[in-house]
Amino acid sequence: MAWVAFLATVATIVLVLAITYRPLGDYMAWVYTSGKDWAVERLLYRVIGVDPRSEQSWQAYLRAVLAFSLVGVLMLYLLQRTQQWLPYSLGLPPVPEGVAFNTAISFVANTNWQAYSPELTVGYTVQLAGLAVQNFVSAATGIAVAIALVRGFAYRRSGTIGNFWVDLIRGSFRILLPISLIGALVLIAGGVVQNFAGFTELSTLSGGTQQVPGGPVASQEVIKLLGTNGGGFFNANSSHPFENPTGWTNLVQVLLILLIPFALPRTLGTLVGDRRQGLAILAVMASLALVSVTALTAFELAGAGTAPALAGGALEGKELRFGIVGSTIFGSASTLTSTGAVNAMHDSFTALGGMMPMLNMMLGEIAPGGVGSGLYGMLIIAIIAVFIAGLLVGRTPEYLGKKIGPREMKLASLYILVMPVLVLVGTALSFTLPGVRDSVVNESIWNPGVHGLSEVIYAFASGANNNGSAFAGLTASTPWFTATIGIAMLLGRFVPIALVLALAGSLAAQDTVPATSGTLQTHRPLFVGLMAGTAVLVTALVFFPILTLGPLAEGLM
Repeated sequence: MAWVAFLATVATIVLVLAITYRPLGDYMAWVYTSGKDWAVERLLYRVIGVDPRSEQSWQAYLRAVLAFSLVGVLMLYLLQRTQQWLPYSLGLPPVPEGVAFNTAISFVANTNWQAYSPELTVGYTVQLAGLAVQNFVSAATGIAVAIALVRGFAYRRSGTIGNFWVDLIRGSFRILLPISLIGALVLIAGGVVQNFAGFTELSTLSGGTQQVPGGPVASQEVIKLLGTNGGGFFNANSSHPFENPTGWTNLVQVLLILLIPFALPRTLGTLVGDRRQGLAILAVMASLALVSVTALTAFELAGAGTAPALAGGALEGKELRFGIVGSTIFGSASTLTSTGAVNAMHDSFTALGGMMPMLNMMLGEIAPGGVGSGLYGMLIIAIIAVFIAGLLVGRTPEYLGKKIGPREMKLASLYILVMPVLVLVGTALSFTLPGVRDSVVNESIWNPGVHGLSEVIYAFASGANNNGSAFAGLTASTPWFTATIGIAMLLGRFVPIALVLALAGSLAAQDTVPATSGTLQTHRPLFVGLMAGTAVLVTALVFFPILTLGPLAEGLM
């Protein structure tokens, strides 16, 4: 019965995404190529002093991304540290320095790692003017960078790759905001709360009282998912009934997570003039996603032990409103993208089940990945795959009409190395530095042994991939983890962006290479298989040793 529900749910998701793939993908392509500006956009251009018709070199584009993000970090940090003086602070004190630093980086980097309980830490002004705003603009930044890389393939002998300010504003106002407005109304109809009620005191059945928090939840819930952000209004995230009340709202939330990342390949195909290339990228993303969600569901339904056998699967840490299937599909969507939202506790998954969200992140979140980041991550995999194919046949590799030379391969290789270095170095330092190891083992890890190692691996994989989910058994609010995971989030976001924009500039400066009889057909099933194999092989070579010490060892016990 569970597998019937699984197949029905997956089929529904596939059907909806198939229906929206073409119109949404083409609409996003129009957004970034339209010659007309909306009135609100023209007003913003005048305020910030931007000529929307001028384009930027990759260096200028990168400076704009970094400057805008730096201002975002400073402003969000300031809001948290001064929230006691802000309206609708709910009487909450200022957020502690370390947590405020970590949170500011987290939301600006589209990670939304939360080392705190939101409803007890931040008031409505910080939620709306700080966190929700960053949910929009960090997502729009990711899409902008992806579009800049696509322009690198589409442009010929160009010294520019677009205008960041135009891309940012159009992505926010023309894509994210309209869908969020509609999505918020749908969630409100489904029972997600939207108010400014603060804390309401209620009487319990036992005769006591309880403080129940309210808030403008629905408006933040949609962009949290649509922008693959993930930070919950409540500590329980999407397992909280005020955020995710029913089974059908759970399905809507999964669709919101996957909507834009799965439509962006169509945008790629439209902008480069060959929609078959978008379908090839989509095929890789979908294949990896289906394998992952099926494996996670199988591991959770086959949970070993007396209790799982009697319950029909591993129910620990799962909401009965969603069950095992609703939890595994949501968890897979959350970690296959950079969303990080949860409707079940990943720390309570079976050993091998808990390994699957970890593997989703270790793949680089490319199936389909975060908004924008998934597409440019998959294009990096495509460049590496076409280079491998070129070596096999003794021909200079080409992709989308551009030669992949030494400069392009160096940038792609550095991109691939950033995330593993952050994960492995962060984990290693946590267990080897004098003083730090004792603090981590004694104060942060609730579950000693191999599962404790898995918790730390998961934390750094989540931070470095800008995911934001966590194994809840790890206390991440300690000075060590707020600092190191904050650094991992910062470097994991902006170093890859710098490399992607440099690659876009290098490609845009080239002329288009005409296709010949010897040109590799990158829209064929053979290349789709090569791309998928390259993604899996890169992950396996880098992370298999540490996985054997964590979830694999635990699963074999």
